[in-house]
Amino acid sequence: MTGKPRHIGVAERRARLGLRQRLVAAARAKTPEEVADSLVALHGTDPATVYLAVGARLRDARTTVARVERALYEDRSLVRMHGMRNTVFVFPTGLAAVVHASTALDIAAKTRAGLVKDLAAGSDGRLTGPWLDEVEASALAALARRGQATVNELTGDEPRLKEQFVYAAGKSYESVQTVSSRLMRLLGTEGRVVRGRPLGSWTSSQFRWAVAPPHPPLPPAEARSALLNRWLTACGPATEADLKWWTGWKVTDVRRALAASGAVTVSLDDGVTAYVAAGDEGPVEGPDAPWAALLPALDPAPMSRPDRDWFLEPSLRPALFDRSGNVGPTVWWDGRVVGGWAQRPDGDIVWRLLDTGVGREALDAISAEAGRLGAWVGDTRITPRFRTPLERELSAQ
Repeated sequence: MTGKPRHIGVAERRARLGLRQRLVAAARAKTPEEVADSLVALHGTDPATVYLAVGARLRDARTTVARVERALYEDRSLVRMHGMRNTVFVFPTGLAAVVHASTALDIAAKTRAGLVKDLAAGSDGRLTGPWLDEVEASALAALARRGQATVNELTGDEPRLKEQFVYAAGKSYESVQTVSSRLMRLLGTEGRVVRGRPLGSWTSSQFRWAVAPPHPPLPPAEARSALLNRWLTACGPATEADLKWWTGWKVTDVRRALAASGAVTVSLDDGVTAYVAAGDEGPVEGPDAPWAALLPALDPAPMSRPDRDWFLEPSLRPALFDRSGNVGPTVWWDGRVVGGWAQRPDGDIVWRLLDTGVGREALDAISAEAGRLGAWVGDTRITPRFRTPLERELSAQ
């Protein structure tokens, strides 16, 4: 692209978000796989987020739980794995090797070195690197024999998984940790094991484990370019700072990936430089009508970047985020966050507007989305893993 970069204003950014992330009713998807493909990554730290994020974007939300479970545990068209920023996400299976090569391998190397160091320091040298190698080989062999297993089942086969060590001795955050929890997370980051079905309902965070098929090797630079291009298509325009935050990469890797992918420079308000995927620099028209959405805690729309001022008034953040920067359930109207929602103990979905500059059309549309959400959630009770001020207040009403 030559000449002055095209300017993309807030209205177009909101239109792109609503259409690309399937929040506009007319753009809703038929399948969970289509949703995941459009979003690139579904935040999986809280298991309920995956289902709620998909359900908000499906044409027939009533089928959400059954179809997501089938995709994750039968068809294996979606995979839950560690990715950017050492966080658990759900990705389209076809993207798993790209995430592994671009991001997870570097994280895994640092994680393994850190675990070996922590084991030795927290056990007075009793638990060593070679000792860890023996334990993980034994645990993986037991897992292969079983097919799927819980951590408790694996500790029955390999009792050394129960060994404990002191983490950060003498620090204010000192704690006693168990080898099993750290090791299974490490093996997941390395792509050697994968989470299977949960022990309870779809909101449970206790999973079975299985040996993972190996990822096909990809050159890391090629994988970074491919992942960045996918994310820009779903979430662009984005600044260099946005991309560095989302990927967790070094800024030099972000810049190389931008160059390799052919990303196109555009300008945002206040002259800020940003990027869109090659071929995506043309104008995007907004949807035919304004849209409403109730999105879950940690949803990809608000969690996809650190710069949120163009869709979220800074004054609303204290009510909607916890102290660590995790977003709670949000209410959206036509491309911006206008409030939050929660589920009460009796199952009712309740919501509150924090932005009073909306009219009757918005109120009716938001109420309809709350009814749609409540209809498919049914008897399930949802408590976000990371509680936020407004969610706590609403759920207690």
